Amino acid sequence: MGETVKTVDTSKEVKPRSVRVVLMALMIAMLLAMLDNMIIGTAMPTIVGELGGLEHLSWVVTAYTLATAASTPIWGKIGDMYGRKGSFLTSIVIFLIGSVLSGMAQDMGQLIGFRAIQGLGAGGLMVGVMAIIGDLIPPRERGKYQGMMAGVMALAMIGGPLVGGTITDHMGWRWSFYINLPLGAVALAMVTAVLHLPKKADGQRPKIDYLGAALLTVAITSTVLVTTWGGTEYAWGSGEVIGLIAVGVLSIAAFLYAETKAAEPVMPLHIFRSRNFTLMSVIGFLVGFAMFGGVLYLPLFQQSVQGASATNSGLLLLPMLLSMMVVSLIAGRITTSSGKYKIFPIVGGALMVVGLFLLATMDTGTTRLVSGVYMAVLGAGLGFLMQITMLVAQNSVDMKDMGVASSSATLFRTLGGSFGVALMGSLFTSQVTHTMSDRLGPEAAVAAGSAQLDAASLAKLPEHVRDAYQHAVAAGTHSAFLLGAAIAVLGFAAAWFVKEVPLRGAGPAPAGGADGADGTGKEQGAPAPQESLAH
Repeated sequence: MGETVKTVDTSKEVKPRSVRVVLMALMIAMLLAMLDNMIIGTAMPTIVGELGGLEHLSWVVTAYTLATAASTPIWGKIGDMYGRKGSFLTSIVIFLIGSVLSGMAQDMGQLIGFRAIQGLGAGGLMVGVMAIIGDLIPPRERGKYQGMMAGVMALAMIGGPLVGGTITDHMGWRWSFYINLPLGAVALAMVTAVLHLPKKADGQRPKIDYLGAALLTVAITSTVLVTTWGGTEYAWGSGEVIGLIAVGVLSIAAFLYAETKAAEPVMPLHIFRSRNFTLMSVIGFLVGFAMFGGVLYLPLFQQSVQGASATNSGLLLLPMLLSMMVVSLIAGRITTSSGKYKIFPIVGGALMVVGLFLLATMDTGTTRLVSGVYMAVLGAGLGFLMQITMLVAQNSVDMKDMGVASSSATLFRTLGGSFGVALMGSLFTSQVTHTMSDRLGPEAAVAAGSAQLDAASLAKLPEHVRDAYQHAVAAGTHSAFLLGAAIAVLGFAAAWFVKEVPLRGAGPAPAGGADGADGTGKEQGAPAPQESLAH
């Protein structure tokens, strides 16, 4: 851990104009990965209508999610070992191949398999973007670009359902996949032409940690399947779920042991010696938990209880997403100008708790304006946390570990989302069923499966059944977001233990302190010792 942090030669790579061009290419690639699931979700009813296989519908999403999560840490390590640019371009190509094959699928089995190929590429897209930004832009300067990344996320969440519906209605569902090709081609061309990263020094051929990669894949797969199947496909106490939990625990234990023996571990455990990195991993997990749960259950509440249209479901999240984008931009600017960041996880954690608690108070009388304000509070909390967690995580490791740091932070956020959707979903469904039974008794069977009703279907129910269902959804939403608020308290507590280590890179140097590359190629200071980053 006494090794110094190697700064990137910014005389070529980090000129502001070049960075903006590269970032444009990276944002297109990020948009590819984020937009895909949003578009496909809208097209799924049409896809099932043509291909059949309704009983396997969930696997279209699960296969993609599994492949993305399992490949994320591996892509990060490949980038560290063999070079970031090559691995990133490869992931784009794999994603596009999966998109073409998915568009050509003739049955549900083929579509599921091709979606897994897509997911493999998507895992490299997200990690590649984060790691390349980490290579090119010093942490101190990275805050300037946080709003851009938050904006891409907002664009994907808002525009995805609208684009998906338009494409499906006018061009056919297969174009929901083919639309990736022009975007991907632009990203490939731009990255190839303008991205110039330092080449890896020639040396001994790296030893690939096949055992670690396999064990980690098994651990992630079993974890995601538990959260996907638990309480839906199988009861939480069923043999299948218990078995998956056992496999997950054993594979994690075996993975941790294998990593201590591997020459080039796929996830070096020494990165967790940094207190800040470990805390950011925990906070990132909790951010994923809150964000994905909110994205899933807020539109459901607004459609079922407030009568909003499902067609514009992405627009329902606008207060949360706009708030998140604006706050992320402001926090990034302040971080760049001052170099201070500890206050943001604390404020973000507090706002996330308050926002989730406020959302838990919604009932059948809550107006859209009030729920929009509550969403804006949650969005502000997420805005303070989303990019800061990645920035601090990357600042806490050597440059040689930038890929695994980025992939680990991304993985924890993804797993947090899986747990959030599963646990909040299980609580939501249970509460809906219980409330329906209390209010309707035997008549509750009339609205069997009603946790999935949209506004149009709900209007067809008898008035007393509809009223009972709306109260049931409100009760389910209350329970789900109350759980989210309780979990978010852990993130708020963890934020207080973050140590404000100076960010590497540009900005006004403290008196007597070393300054890093200023992003213009004109001046570079002494690199910061890694010992000062590990706490």
